[in-house]
This record gives sequence, structure tokens and C-alpha cells, in this order.
Amino acid sequence: MDQHEPDVLSAAQLAAMRRSITSGRGALTRRSMLRAGGIGALTVSGLASLSACGIPPAKREGEAAVSDDHSTAEKRISFSNWTEYMDVSEDEKHRPTLEQFTKRTGIKVKYTEDINDNVEFFGKIQPQLAAGQDTGRDLICVTDWLAARMIRLGWVQKLDSSLLPHAYANLSAQFRSPDWDPGRAYSYPWTGISTVIAYNVKATGGKKVDSVTQLLDDPTLKGRVGFLTEMRDSVGMTLLDMGKEPAKVNAADYDAAIGRLQKGVDKKQIRRFTGNDYTSDLDKGDIAACLAWAGDLIQLQADNPDIKFSIPAAGYMTSSDNLLVPANARHQKNATRLIDYYYELPVAAQLAAYINYVCPVEGVAAELTKIDKSLAENTLILPDKAMAAKSHAFRSLSSAEEKAYEEKFAKLIGA
Repeated sequence: MDQHEPDVLSAAQLAAMRRSITSGRGALTRRSMLRAGGIGALTVSGLASLSACGIPPAKREGEAAVSDDHSTAEKRISFSNWTEYMDVSEDEKHRPTLEQFTKRTGIKVKYTEDINDNVEFFGKIQPQLAAGQDTGRDLICVTDWLAARMIRLGWVQKLDSSLLPHAYANLSAQFRSPDWDPGRAYSYPWTGISTVIAYNVKATGGKKVDSVTQLLDDPTLKGRVGFLTEMRDSVGMTLLDMGKEPAKVNAADYDAAIGRLQKGVDKKQIRRFTGNDYTSDLDKGDIAACLAWAGDLIQLQADNPDIKFSIPAAGYMTSSDNLLVPANARHQKNATRLIDYYYELPVAAQLAAYINYVCPVEGVAAELTKIDKSLAENTLILPDKAMAAKSHAFRSLSSAEEKAYEEKFAKLIGA
């Protein structure tokens, strides 16, 4: 990325964000409900903040000013998160892990579920960040592409590694060093989001589906295959199937993957590209096999034993939601201590047992077994070493690359 390049989003990029928010990752399930339930449209303020036409960022990666920290004198934190992304007691009156943290440290946590989608939330805090002001939040949780953007803009506080002994020791290897935050200097993952293959064994006549090649070429699946409207997932999984590494994708590889998917469209092998609305079609058998998000499958399988999943031999795509301390946050040390707390094994197990997403904490299985053995054995929550080794991430794209890639993908899916 050119250091002086303004972050300007094209129509195709904004359309991709709309898809993500209404039916894509921005609307993934949070335990038993949709992450963005009730959120049907992208806010104008959010789009304006992210497009910010012609306005160059004030700072760049590594340049976030070190602001005064009031953690010692003020024992509190303001933490913004997604809905249904924190453990709650059965009577829904308590948040056990947060209350345990306060009891141990004396630090009170103002916990707010005010993130409905990445774009809308960024629209709330962008004016303060751009002006070098405190957003009123000490800790936030955003998806990797927005985390990367905020780090690049210089709007994230570098973390004090001396306050992160558990996080440093227990972070799973597959999340340790994304290209947008090498060594996790500015962020730690809250959860991982895996893209795998799902199929309805009744609809496939008992056949296992375990590769993108099978999705695109098996004549018995013609017209009953689904791919995702998230570019990085559909193209990334196709690249892996072609023997290409999404972390090193170039224009030629990308075009080849788009061409391969286009053939699937042209011969009507692919029924449609979907957001999370694939779940109902898969459940009914209208879609026999598709790309799917692991967070959806745990509940789908609980309701329908015919729903199965597979990890392709070529690998699968992973993204993450991440904890960040915004620049100029008032209680940086307190927030960093809370990040580290959620990497303690008993605490991580308690959280994972509630939200059922990929736990980024290594070695948590024994503690999770004490809570629910079936969850500890579920590789959609705790990937085993073999599964983790097949995990891949799409590399960070420059603004120009993302514009070009999203335009080609939009044409493919008819968006």
C-alpha cells in the first residue's frame, strides 16, 4: 500500500460490504441467533465514513500516538462488542466471566453490545479517531479486514506485551501472525471464523462431498451447489483447490479462479451465490452441498442430523474477529489486562462453551471438557492439529487490488 494513498472505496467494494452486512459474515450466527438480526440495511453514515473520498488518513501503521493512560487512577474499562458474543448466566442477568474479572482486579467493565456490523460501527468512531480524540471506548472487537484498515490508518494503540503473558503463550499458531498485524503487536483474536464444505447427506444420496472440484464438477450435484457472496471465501477456497495459496494470490491466479467459478455458473452447476441464507436451503435439501461458515453448522447439525461438513484436503479459509485498543483510549492498560484474561484457559473455555465459535486459545480442551465434552471434541470449535494445519487466510489487498478484485467478483455473481 502506498503510504499516501487515500482509502477510497469503489461501488463494487461498497456493494460487497452491503452483502456482508445483510447476509454474509456481518450476519453470522451468534450462538443461537443471527449476529446482525434485525439489521437490514447499511447505514449512510457508515458508508460515508469508509469511503471518505479523497481524504487521506492522518497516520499510518505504527504511528498511533501514545496518549495519557488513566488505568491506575480509574479502575474501569469501556468494551464494545457484537451481540450474543459474551457468556451470559441462565437467568440472563449476569455476565460471569466479566464479573469474575472485576472481582479479581477491581476493574469495572462497561460492556456494550453496540456493534451490529463493522461498517456501521466504524461510522460511529471514525470522526473521533480522525480528529485524534478518545472514542469513549477502551476495547473494541472488529473483523480482520477492518482491524487491518484501522491499524494501517494509525488508529489503534500498540499493545504492551508485558501485560499479555497468557495471550502470548496461549494464542493458537494458526492466528499468530496475520500479514496485517505481524506478531500481533496491535490485536488479539476474539474468535475465528472458518469456511468449510457442508452437505445434506440425504440430498446427496449418502455421498460425501469434500472438495471444491466435486462442487464444481460432480454431475449428480448439478443445480444444487452453493457458493458464498463473500469474495475471499469463494475465491479463496477455489484457489486452494487449484493448488494456489490465497496468502500469495496474484492477479493471474485470481483471474483463473474467477474463470473456474464462471464455468460453474455457465453450465448451471452452481445454483446460486448466497449469504447465510444458504442454511435454510441446505436444511431442506434444495442445496445439496455448499461452502459454509462453521459458526452456522453447529446449530444446523443440532437440528438436522443429515447436515455434515468436511475439510477439503486442499485446505480451508479462516478469518477472525479481533480485540483492539483504539488510539487515545483512556484506559489502555486495563483493556490490555482484559485481553490477557480471556486467554487464561478456564476463562477461554467458559467463553467458547457459550458462543461456539472457533476458540483461538491453545490448550483449552481440558478445561472445555469439564464444561461439555462434546464441545471439546468438536473441531468446528477446537480445530485439531491436522485441521489447523489446513487453515489459510487471504492476504491483505491494496485499495487498488481490492477494487479490481471486487469488481470482477461482482460481475461473476451478478451483483
